Amino acid sequence: MIDTNHQEIAKPLAQKIMLFANKAGDITSHTPELTLHIRNAPTDPLHCIYTLSLAVVLQGAKMLSVENSVLPCSGGQTMLTTFDLPVVSHVTEATRHQPFVAMVLKLDYNLILQTAAELKLPKQSRNETFAPISIHNIDAGLTDALTRLFELEYNPALRDGLQPLLMKEIVIRLLQGPHGPHLRKLASEGSPSSHIVRVVSWLKTNFMRPVQIDELAKQAHMSSSTFRQHFKTITGTSPLQYLKTLRLQEARDQMLINGLDAGQASGVVGYESPSQFSREYSRLFGLPPQKDMQRLRQQQL
Repeated sequence: MIDTNHQEIAKPLAQKIMLFANKAGDITSHTPELTLHIRNAPTDPLHCIYTLSLAVVLQGAKMLSVENSVLPCSGGQTMLTTFDLPVVSHVTEATRHQPFVAMVLKLDYNLILQTAAELKLPKQSRNETFAPISIHNIDAGLTDALTRLFELEYNPALRDGLQPLLMKEIVIRLLQGPHGPHLRKLASEGSPSSHIVRVVSWLKTNFMRPVQIDELAKQAHMSSSTFRQHFKTITGTSPLQYLKTLRLQEARDQMLINGLDAGQASGVVGYESPSQFSREYSRLFGLPPQKDMQRLRQQQL
């Protein structure tokens, strides 16, 4: 018999969000870290970067592709992302009568470190497995905390006082729940994952400049070979492939949002060869830059 209790737990919050939004789309909330997402039909696969966050699918289902792994996430499940990862994501189950409903809560790395230290959690075994993305069924306690955070939309007078307390409660529940081993690994001072976090953060703001693996390894206090191994284990991809994806995703955004052409965008993100940029862009997104822009703009109509 299939346990569907987590789906029933999620339904009331899904209904509250649908009443609040009253339409499909991406809805920002007055809590800066919280966004709401509703879709009335399945979507095309979308290349994007998932950041340190908790995603909660309350109704419907979505699918993630990370390197060679395919990760389904359906109603009543939570997905914790502990590193900024390039993924391909799309909604697989959604209709007008039964929309896809999700909420995404960005997490604060420093709050996780502080809270883990306060809880004095036991040290993890070196043999414990770690995943940059973990998916588990939601429980009543976490649902209650997320519901109270969402309901601050209707209580602006209480928002400033309660929002930080609720964010901390959610982090505590994550640390103590099934996602805990992955989050505690991230918070472990001196662990390879914490060093990789710092390198990834640096790459996000410096991806346009020439980067050498030896330079990144030095930042992580590792040899080049050890750094490559840990980076691949934690992020699911090599440092150079990760950097390439960051550049191509930024170039795509520059063309779509700011109207740059392919030559301009390739230069902005650090490519010296427009032809190399076009080849790698086509390999990642499935179409050359100009045709990909035509497709994306048609989808926005």
